[in-house]
Amino acid sequence: MRQTIAIIGRPNVGKSTLFNRLTGSRRALVHDTPGVTRDRLEGLARLFDLEFTVVDTAGLELGMRQQLSDRLVAQTLKGIELAELGLFVIDARVGITPLDEEIAALLRRQQKPVIVVANKCEARAGEAEAFGAWSLGLGEPVLISAEHGIGLDLLAEAIRALLPGTEIPPIEAGDAAVEEAVADDAIDNGPISLAIIGRPNVGKSSLVNRLLGDERQLTGPEPGLTRDAVMIDWQWRGRHIRLVDTAGLRRKARISENLERLTASASLKAIRGCRVAVLLVDATQPLEKQELVLANRVLDEGRALVVAANKWDLVPSPEEAAREIRQRLALKLSQVKQAPLATLSARTGRGVDSLMRTVIETHDRWSTRIPTGRLNRWLAEALVRHPPPMAQNRRIKIRYATQVSTRPPTIALFANKPDSELPGAYRRYLEASFIEAFGLGGVTVRMALRHGDNPFHQGDTERSR
Repeated sequence: MRQTIAIIGRPNVGKSTLFNRLTGSRRALVHDTPGVTRDRLEGLARLFDLEFTVVDTAGLELGMRQQLSDRLVAQTLKGIELAELGLFVIDARVGITPLDEEIAALLRRQQKPVIVVANKCEARAGEAEAFGAWSLGLGEPVLISAEHGIGLDLLAEAIRALLPGTEIPPIEAGDAAVEEAVADDAIDNGPISLAIIGRPNVGKSSLVNRLLGDERQLTGPEPGLTRDAVMIDWQWRGRHIRLVDTAGLRRKARISENLERLTASASLKAIRGCRVAVLLVDATQPLEKQELVLANRVLDEGRALVVAANKWDLVPSPEEAAREIRQRLALKLSQVKQAPLATLSARTGRGVDSLMRTVIETHDRWSTRIPTGRLNRWLAEALVRHPPPMAQNRRIKIRYATQVSTRPPTIALFANKPDSELPGAYRRYLEASFIEAFGLGGVTVRMALRHGDNPFHQGDTERSR
C-alpha cells in the first residue's frame, strides 16, 4: 500500500506550491492571499525514484480561536494523523516565527517522523535564515525552493531515510502487446470521475461528507468555504468513484477578485475532466439562472448530467417542487431530453443512495455503444417516418449511420451532399428518435453529417447484428 506524506505549516509558506511540484500538476491553488487552501488535497507524488501519496493541508493558525480557524486546524490534524510522515514547511526568507514554534511543539507531541522543509531558499539570505530551523527541535532542515525546483534531491534523500518503502519497484520486462492491452483496459475501466457542482452554499461539501461517511470536507454556514477542486477516490458498491468537490460558481459579472477567478477556473476544469456532473441545487430556491448556465456548460462539454435537489426535507410541497424543477429543465435544457432528477437531504442522508444509483445509470447510458446493425435499422425506420428535407433543390439522402465514439454517444450520418448541413429541426428529430429508441434519456447525443458511401462491407454489418 502506498505510504502517505502530509505537508504542514502556517499559511503562505509555499505548501501548495510544493504539492504541485511533487504531483507535477496545478491542482492546488497558489495565490499571495494567506489561507487559500482549506480542504485536504491528495495526489500521487513522484520524486526521483520515490512514489507516495502527498496531502496538502490548510495553514495552521493555532493561536486563533475563531470558529472557522478551529475547523481548519481540525482538518489539518486529521491529515497528519492519517500520514506516516510530515513535511513541516517554513518560509526561510521570513525566518522562524512564534507560530512556527507553536506548530513544532504540536508536531513533537504527534510522535510521527517530521522533516523540516525550509522553502524559498533560492537566495543566500533565505539560506542564512533557514538554519535557524534547528531551534525547532525537529532535526536538520532541508533547504529547497518549491517554485524553482531547487533542493528536491536533498528532500528525496531525507524522505528515503525516514520512510523506507517509498521506492518505485523495478518494472520487469514483459510482452509489449500484453502490457499495452492492460494499459488500454485500465483506461477503459478507470474510475468514474464525479464532479459535484453548483452555486455557493448549496451543500456540495456536506454531500461529499455524507457519501464518504466522514467529515472529510470543511463545511459551515459561510459561503465559499471550498476553493480547490478536491479529488477523493472512493468505492460505491464495487464501482471506483473519483469524487470531485468544487468551489461554488457565481455569475461571471459578480466575480471581481483574482482568487475567486482561480477557484472558478478550477471548477470549470473539473467539469471538463469529469465523466458525470451532479448539479446540486437548493430545493428551497431551485434552478436559478446561474444553475441553468452551469447545466448547459456540462452538456456543451459532452459530460453526463444529473440534477440533484438538496435540502428536500425543508420543502413544504415536494410534488409541486419536483414538477416545477422538471418543467424548467425541459424548457431550458434543450440539449438533453428527460434530464435525471434526484431529491435528497445531505443533512439526514435521505435520498443519497438513490442519487448514486442515478449517477451510475446515467454514466452507463452515456457510455453506451449501439451495434451498427441495430443503429441502421433504427435509421431506416426514422427516415421512413420523416424523410430528410430538401437542400439546394435536392433531397438529402442519408445512406448509413455508424457510432464513432461514446461518452457522449456520437453518430456519423453518411449522406449524398457533402456541403449540406442537416436543418436544426430535423437534427433534433433524429436525436429525439435515437434517444427514445435506445432508452438514453438524460444523455446528450451528437450527430454529424458526412459525405461518402457506406464505409463498411455488408459482412461487417451482418456480424454487428
